[in-house]
Amino acid sequence: MGVFVFLPLVLPLTAWPVARLAEQHLHPRTATRLLTVLAVVLALCSTVCLGLVMVVGTAQLPGNPLPDGWSDPEVRAAVPYDEVVGKAAIPALCAVVAACARTLWRHARVRRQAHRALTGLPDTEVAVLPDAVPYAYALPGGGRTGGGRPGEGAPRGRAGRRARGPRGGRVVVSTALLDRLGAAERRALFAHERAHLDARHDRFLLAVQLAARANPFLRPLRTAVAYTAERWADEEAARAIGSRRTVARAIGTAALVSRGTPVPTLAGLAAPGPVPRRVAALLGPAPAVRTWPPAFTSVGLAAWGAAAGTAVSAMSSANSAVTMVLILHAATPL
Repeated sequence: MGVFVFLPLVLPLTAWPVARLAEQHLHPRTATRLLTVLAVVLALCSTVCLGLVMVVGTAQLPGNPLPDGWSDPEVRAAVPYDEVVGKAAIPALCAVVAACARTLWRHARVRRQAHRALTGLPDTEVAVLPDAVPYAYALPGGGRTGGGRPGEGAPRGRAGRRARGPRGGRVVVSTALLDRLGAAERRALFAHERAHLDARHDRFLLAVQLAARANPFLRPLRTAVAYTAERWADEEAARAIGSRRTVARAIGTAALVSRGTPVPTLAGLAAPGPVPRRVAALLGPAPAVRTWPPAFTSVGLAAWGAAAGTAVSAMSSANSAVTMVLILHAATPL
């Protein structure tokens, strides 16, 4: 394997220009899906690489429970500088596991708190809470419904429209934010949050959050997906209410007064990020809807580059894994 065993650790660097081109030129729906898949695959490959390096590099350490044959010089020759990188891979892999576990725990905790906060309210699509702090976000289904802000008990509240939330999800909005919006802007707000629920943007956001925890080089993809998911919902809201300018005005107003979402893996109209770019995009023409861009364009080259980078990383990790398994199997006494 040689130095190629380390390739999955650094290939995420190639995703930086791809993320920039994708968020600028691809339709937001296509960009969100493509960049999420790219981030997840690259994160899995780099984690596999860390595991293989750790196994080979630590097999010869005293007291290691691994088979003695795994410390054979021929096995250790498969990874350059095996002892140094093997020891370094132990804390690195532990940090990856701890960071991903913390992200999952925080995501689940905030969602549980949000659902508990709505306990007692009618099971409607929009939950309007009396609160002096302006906020709005899409809360996916999966917990008990019920009143108040996440993590602050369950104050009394009133419900919004009497319709079941899409796929069990609900739009949570405070009276303070609704008071700042006009009637048309409120429709834009609700359409935007429903788009987040319908497309399950929380899953995309959670996936790229975990990928960025697994490999810090993937943080630009996390930022890009957070932006393209909002742009996706912006376009769906503009199509639903028939006015791109109204959605742009609602975004600008909400961004000025709102505190955003309680956790990065929940989506909302005033999510932090490049709000001026979102407004400028809505004031321009709607993006062309394509499942895949033409190959001989800048965005087409970016998309194919992302696919090629993902394939190379996956094949590199698979080749390393298969080779390592064969070497370890040959070195293990029957």
